[in-house]
Amino acid sequence: MKYVILLIVLASFGSIIYGFSVHEEQVALGNKCIGFGTAGLFLLAMPLFLYKASSGKKMKDYMLTEDNIRKMRGEETEKPENQ
Repeated sequence: MKYVILLIVLASFGSIIYGFSVHEEQVALGNKCIGFGTAGLFLLAMPLFLYKASSGKKMKDYMLTEDNIRKMRGEETEKPENQ
């Protein structure tokens, strides 16, 4: 998965660079290459990277709940003791 994302990023940057270099001779082709490169970065590479980076993590740890607010303030959470 890491290499697929890297390949998409490199291809997108290559397409953007190619679009800027060709832009003076062929404006339509240059604009298409720049657009496809940008779309590849933001519609393919970024969601794949975010999915890969967030896999295996608990979303509850990143949500603003009462317990997490207490942890941020440094307050002790009250746990009922079972005796």
